[in-house]
Amino acid sequence: MTSHSPTTAAQARAGALAATACYFLWGLVPLYWKQLAAVNPLELIAHRHIWSLALLLALIAAQRNFGEIAAALRAGRSLRTQLLSASLLTGNWLIYVWGVNSGHVIETSLGYFLVPLVNVAAGRFVLHEHLRRAQWIAIVLAATGVALLVVQVGRPPWIALVVAVTWGGYSLMRKQSKLGAITGLTLETLLLAPFALAFIFWQHHNGTGALGRVDLHTHLLILSSGVITAVPLLLFAYGAQRIRLSTLGLLQYLAPSVQLALGIWVYQETFSRARALCFVFIWAALALYTIDNVIAQRRSRS
Repeated sequence: MTSHSPTTAAQARAGALAATACYFLWGLVPLYWKQLAAVNPLELIAHRHIWSLALLLALIAAQRNFGEIAAALRAGRSLRTQLLSASLLTGNWLIYVWGVNSGHVIETSLGYFLVPLVNVAAGRFVLHEHLRRAQWIAIVLAATGVALLVVQVGRPPWIALVVAVTWGGYSLMRKQSKLGAITGLTLETLLLAPFALAFIFWQHHNGTGALGRVDLHTHLLILSSGVITAVPLLLFAYGAQRIRLSTLGLLQYLAPSVQLALGIWVYQETFSRARALCFVFIWAALALYTIDNVIAQRRSRS
């Protein structure tokens, strides 16, 4: 292993710690959303937009970086890309919250296990990247696991598939964006904030909104949705800049693993042997993908 200076090693440790904390928090997020199961998922996502935007604008103000936001708002093509990525992110949030609060924590975890393989497929068929043999085998193994799940359940695992495709699509859009993590997320949130605010006011006008009609504990949970959203994303951005991509790739499996554990042992969702077999194929695909990725990066450095 290449030696590092003390400063670089310290930064790498801090980055790894931040990324680990990010994925662990994402894994625990069902504990938060479950407490808001009585609130309309659409309203929860609208609040998530509004309070995330408030926190992000405070961070932008602290950095005195409003100029970059203004420049991005004037760039037509970039704005369309950010609007698409914002829509994908919102769709991912919505189906995830609905899935968790509808008793499908295990299936939502499956969606995030599938994300790296969706990214590989998008690289091949959208960006026309060359795939190595091991990557093709990994995709086939994952497809086999999903097919077995369809046979077992009698329907496609559509929650998992939508979660995987929307997050994979969002990752693709962010890869093509030239904006930084905080600026990009702020712009995405800002673009959809008018719709979120209009929906909250409409809910309140119809007498179905949560604010003013729920207990103090629920109010506090709703108002903290911005922190719940922004803190892991900021930890992710901090960690991603300081550790190797291969390390980040390994750590990303922590979040769905924690979610899977919650689904099985906390929320007592069904996890039969047949369903476990489906996951075995997907985990084998992920293991092959990860090992191949690590080997390829070592060859590239050498």
